[in-house]
Amino acid sequence: MHSTHRERESEVIDLGSSVTVMTLASAILLAVIVALGAVTVTPAGAQSAGDNQAVAPSATSEPAPTVLSEQPGSSSQPVGGDASPEPSATGRVDDGAAAPLSPGSAGVPSIARPQPSTPVAPFAAQPAPFGTPTSTPSPTSPSCPAAITGQTAGAPGVISPLGVGGTTSDDLQSFAEGYNAIRVANCLAPVPFANIRYDSCMELRLFWMAEDPSLDPMSAWGHIGSQRSDGLPSVGCDGNLAGGSNNTGASVAQKWWDSTGHRTSLYKPTYTGSTANACILFAATHGGVPNEPYVFLRAAARWTTC
Repeated sequence: MHSTHRERESEVIDLGSSVTVMTLASAILLAVIVALGAVTVTPAGAQSAGDNQAVAPSATSEPAPTVLSEQPGSSSQPVGGDASPEPSATGRVDDGAAAPLSPGSAGVPSIARPQPSTPVAPFAAQPAPFGTPTSTPSPTSPSCPAAITGQTAGAPGVISPLGVGGTTSDDLQSFAEGYNAIRVANCLAPVPFANIRYDSCMELRLFWMAEDPSLDPMSAWGHIGSQRSDGLPSVGCDGNLAGGSNNTGASVAQKWWDSTGHRTSLYKPTYTGSTANACILFAATHGGVPNEPYVFLRAAARWTTC
C-alpha cells in the first residue's frame, strides 16, 4: 500500500512538472506570435492581428528592378519623383523600389515614405535617323562660262607687192575659234566672234618682215625697233607675234596662251569686265621673200577696246 501511494505521488509530481513545462512553452509560443504580429502587414480584407494569425511572408519579397521609361516624355513617374507611390499588399512600392517597413501607431505596421533622391532622367536615346547623314555643303564655285559659236567678218586675203599672201577669212576664223576655246577651257568668258577682227595695220608690218631679202627667216622678225637686212624702215603696227612652218590661226592662239607674257597681254586672265566691249585684232601672212613656202606663217594679234 505504501509503495502504491508513493508511486501515485510521483506521478502527480511528474504531471505537475509536465503542466509547468507546457505552460512555459505556451507562453513562449504566444510571445513569438505577438512579436511576429508586430511587424507583419495585414492586407486589406484579411484577418486582423487580433485573430493571432501572422501573414506569411510573400514569396516575391525581393524588390523588382527599377525600369526606366522607354520613351522620352512618357507618363511614368521617374524614380525619386515627388509623387507618393502606393504600397502593395506584399509591402512593395509599385514603382519597383523596395520600401523599408517600420512599426506604426497602435501596433499597426506602416510603410515609410521614400526619401527624395536625385531624380533619374528618363531614357533619352533617340532613334537613329533614316537615310544618309548630310554633311555641311561646301561653297559652290561659280560656274564657268559656256562656249559660243559664231562667224567672224572675214579678211580680204590681199597679196603684197612682192607676192606674199595676206590674211584670209579661214585664218581669222581658225584663230577666233581656237582663241575662244582656250578661254572657255580656262573659265574665261569668250569674246563675241564679231569682235575678233582683221587688222590691216599689223598685216602691213608682217608684210615688211616677210619681204626682207635675207635668206634668214628671223631677219627683221620682232617688235618695233627690229631691222631689215636691206635697211628699209619699219612700217605698220606692232602686236603679239608668233609663227612658223605649218602654223594656223588656232596653233598660234595656243602658242600665245602657253607664253606667260603673251597670255597676260592677249587673254587678260584677270580682266573682270564684259567682253562685249573687248576686241581682238588679228593678221597673218603666208610665205616670204626670197623663197619661203606658203605654209610658213607669220601672225600678230592684240587686245583692244571696240
